[in-house]
Amino acid sequence: MIVKAVSLFSGGLDSILAVKIIQDQGISVAGLTFSTPFFSAEKAQTTAARIGLPLRVFDLTTAHLAMLKAPRYGYGKNMNPCIDCHTLMIHTAGKIMAETGADFIITGEVLGQRPMSQTRQSLHIVAKNSGYGDYVLRPLSARLLPESEPERSGKVNRGLLLSIQGRSRKPQMELAAHYGIQYYPPPAGGCLLTDPMFSRRLKDLFVNQPDPAPRDMELLKYGRHFRLAAAVKVIVGRNERDNLALQTLIREGDAVLKMVDVPGPLVLVPGGGSEEDLRRAARLCVLYSDAPPDRESSVKATVAGKTTLLTVSAADRDEAARAIL
Repeated sequence: MIVKAVSLFSGGLDSILAVKIIQDQGISVAGLTFSTPFFSAEKAQTTAARIGLPLRVFDLTTAHLAMLKAPRYGYGKNMNPCIDCHTLMIHTAGKIMAETGADFIITGEVLGQRPMSQTRQSLHIVAKNSGYGDYVLRPLSARLLPESEPERSGKVNRGLLLSIQGRSRKPQMELAAHYGIQYYPPPAGGCLLTDPMFSRRLKDLFVNQPDPAPRDMELLKYGRHFRLAAAVKVIVGRNERDNLALQTLIREGDAVLKMVDVPGPLVLVPGGGSEEDLRRAARLCVLYSDAPPDRESSVKATVAGKTTLLTVSAADRDEAARAIL
């Protein structure tokens, strides 16, 4: 009978090596990666294609957002709930393991590599709280950890697993050379929840909009954000990339502002606002445009297909700085 494993696959070197070590024992491995507004599956997809690993992408947004609002084990330095996030991922992988008839789950985690989520205690908590603790195998550090069910039952030879620990990447790089792996992404993570600016914006969103939609979180990635009131936020594009991205995220009821005669940003007021709100947004539009700062300029504001022309001066920079997120 073929032994099968589900691999939590990030696309980084550790997850590649975990797959290789298990495949060396004649075990069939299928990759699983996740997507949310805070991290994508792109790196995992690129790497899986390079090594010939079948990969399933699972949209974790709904469950992840519910967890993110009140993580049991709190946040890291920013808004990253690493322990609860990994628990959710392994729990989801466990359900997929059961559905597909796989025998166990593997991850590329290394004991002691990350101070919050990869301590001995954290690894134990994550596995236990996932509901599938006995079926979680971490091939790179397995010989430093308690035996898992696939090891005890003989599905996996524990003697062929590794005992890597700590933050040094030298053992992994030597192992990569052994396997002839020449391409692998840098170890830096791609989770926006570790970014200080994004985290500030997300905190503000949770305070002022307790039940945000995925679009609201997608907006956090682009432009300058200004909180004018609890229910009013203004987003000012910083460059052409931002302007194009914001354009795709406009929804019915939003207010969209643009300069009339000079180059300037796309300004978005999600959900619209009062006449005074739009004038303040227009002043921000002028501030970040090429308009002369010493005279009034024309800005067109469009809401629900109706366009109004506003003539305003640029916002005061100090006032804008106090409102920026």
